[in-house]
This record gives sequence, C-alpha cells and structure tokens, in this order.
Amino acid sequence: MNVKMFLGMMAMCVILPLGKSEACTGITLHAKDGATVVARTIEWGGSELNSQYVVVPRGYAQQSYVPGGEVRGMKWEATYGYVGFSVEQKEFVAEGLNEAGLSAGLFYFPNYGGYEAYAEANRETSVADLQLVSWMLSRFRTVEEVKAALAEVHVVGIDPRASTVHWRIADASGRQVVLEIVDGKPHFFENELGVLTNSPGFEWQMLNLNNYVNLYAGSATSYELANGVKLSGFGAGSGMLGVPGDVTPPSRFVRAAFYQSTAPEQPTAERCVLQGFQILNNFDIPVGIEFANRQVPADIPSATQWTSATDIANLRLYYRTMYNSAIRCIDLKAIDFEQVSYRAQSLDEVKEQPIVEVQVMD
Repeated sequence: MNVKMFLGMMAMCVILPLGKSEACTGITLHAKDGATVVARTIEWGGSELNSQYVVVPRGYAQQSYVPGGEVRGMKWEATYGYVGFSVEQKEFVAEGLNEAGLSAGLFYFPNYGGYEAYAEANRETSVADLQLVSWMLSRFRTVEEVKAALAEVHVVGIDPRASTVHWRIADASGRQVVLEIVDGKPHFFENELGVLTNSPGFEWQMLNLNNYVNLYAGSATSYELANGVKLSGFGAGSGMLGVPGDVTPPSRFVRAAFYQSTAPEQPTAERCVLQGFQILNNFDIPVGIEFANRQVPADIPSATQWTSATDIANLRLYYRTMYNSAIRCIDLKAIDFEQVSYRAQSLDEVKEQPIVEVQVMD
C-alpha cells in the first residue's frame, strides 16, 4: 500500500460512522534498581498495519512528507541511531528508542488535536505528524532538547481528514511528558503518572481520575445494614468494584492508572518488562466488539496489533504481536549504529500464532 492509499484509508476511517480502533494504552513501571520501563499497545481495527521494526544508523538522511503525500518537507540527518516500530510505511515510526535513551511514541488523538495549517513558505521546517517520532529519536537525547527544538519546526498533518495524534516522550532521567498540539500550538504536560491513552486531552484524563476516588486495592470491608443484613464481597478485589471495563479511552486511562499503581514493585527492569506485558493483557481489544452486526472489515485476530515495552536504562526494546504472543527483544547495545545499515523488517516472519505440541512420555 502506498502512502496516498494509506492516508485515504485512515481518513475514511475517521470520517465514516463505522466503528474502528484508534485505541492505544500506555503505562510506566519503575524498578527498585532505578530503571524505568514504558510499555504500550497499538490498535487499529480497520486493517492490518503491516508493522515493521526499523533500524536507523547515525547519519541516516530523512525527509518529511507534506500534505498530498509528496516528500518535500524538512530534511534531517540522524545524530543518534535508533530502533522503532513503524505502521504501514517504514517512515511512520509509532514507537521507538534511541541509543541515548530517548523514548518516544505517538497515540491517536481524534477530534481534540489541531495542527497548524501547512504553508509552502514553511516547507523546509515542516515535519509530518507521523514522522515526528523519527525526528525526535534521530536528533535528541532529552525531553528538554525536544521541547527547545520543537519551537523551531512546524508540525503538520499529511491529510487534513485523518486523525490527529499526541505523543509520549521520556528520557534516561526518568522524566516523561505528553505533547499535544491544539489550535496549532504545542502544549507539554509533565506526566508523573506515566499513563496515556487517547481523547480527550491529558489534563481532562487526569482530572477524571477523581471520579474514582473510592477505588483501592484489596477487598472491601464487610458491614451490616441497619436491619442486620450483612453485606460482603463475592471474592477478592472488591475494593476495585466500579473500575470501568469498557474500551473507551477515558475508561482505559482509569483502568491503566489503577492497575499500574497497584502493581508490586519489581527488582529489575526485565521483571518490569514482564509485568508490563501482563498488565497490558487487560487492554487487548477483540476486533468484533467495535463493529455492529459483525461487520468486521479485516481478517485480523485482534485490534491490538502489537504491544511493546521499552527498557530505557538498558536500551532494550521488547515486543509481541497479534500473530505471535512470544516476547521478542532488540538490544540496542548490541548494534553498532556507526556501521549498521538501514533496515526495515516485518515484526512477524510468519503471520500465525505458533502452537507447540507437548510431548507426554512415560
């Protein structure tokens, strides 16, 4: 699929009333040894995203798309090598990590974001929203550097009909921010909680958490009504009774916040990675629930197409997919970004879940 076909598909998914996934859920876990792990899902129920992992060496030259799908925008070269996971086009990196420990990812943000209008006079300083992650990972090592540099560029949408996105950015210091562009102006929010989903905006999502002040880990205390009738929970975890279970972004934000905050602290980054995948199991979205009368447009096993975890301290990027639930790892420390060649490789060589037969022997 070429870029114009992909953008048309995305735009139609936004415009038409047919249900679809634009659902991403991000969490953050901290290990006792000081490591930080950011993990997330990416969903798209309308078609397979044909995701790839891309390895980008130092010095690699890139250029941005501009509205209409032409490659005529800002040019840049990679100061830092990085590895990322792309969606549909290898240039469209949705999540990644560079060798300096900067992590960045985009999350769909429909109906609330708004980029500035593209101006031909700004062509050489204009970068497409779907390429902003690549630009950040190529050029910077800290959140503060990203913030300073963003003031000098123009973030534009390639197709005005398509959904906007917002971004999660984290660095080796443990600092994490959310970037939202509204009415053409960038807004950065410190994300100490470490959770991100989609619309509405991050400030609203944080405020909405107060509607769930009654939730807590463990079991609710039994008590008697005035007439002597005793009330008690049916099982463990009744302190979380009322946590929203649907797949809307506000409900996923609340659920992710409580699952993350009640998770036991792990000793190491690798244990946090495994815990992150376990937590995000709860956010897998079956394709069928989003389409009326089973009118599913694509033959894919899940709307959650892949899940990733990023160990920033140890420069390791982990992932699993809807086709293969085995966790795979890319170690950036094992890559010589001065010598490696650019490459883009499908996340799955075989698009089918492996089943291992257990041999039972006497």
